Amino acid sequence: MCMDQPRITVAWDAIDWDRVDEAALAIMLMGLHDGLRTWKGIDWEVLNRLHEKGLITDPKSKAKSVLFTDEGLEESQRLFERLFGRSSA
Repeated sequence: MCMDQPRITVAWDAIDWDRVDEAALAIMLMGLHDGLRTWKGIDWEVLNRLHEKGLITDPKSKAKSVLFTDEGLEESQRLFERLFGRSSA
């Protein structure tokens, strides 16, 4: 049985990649374990940009996780609360 590939119609050149990075960093908070360590199940280009911004350690390793920097963990928590927290009425 052959299934058709879904059509993706995203205008990739019109994407605000900084906002993508913010959302990814926020989601990475959910994988926090063993102190500053978090799972790196995020797109490699996003991980590389987060590393270049000084928010995580270099993702280029055989480890399945990376470390948040102190700044990265603080920013991840702030973004997580801003993006996903319930607004107080």
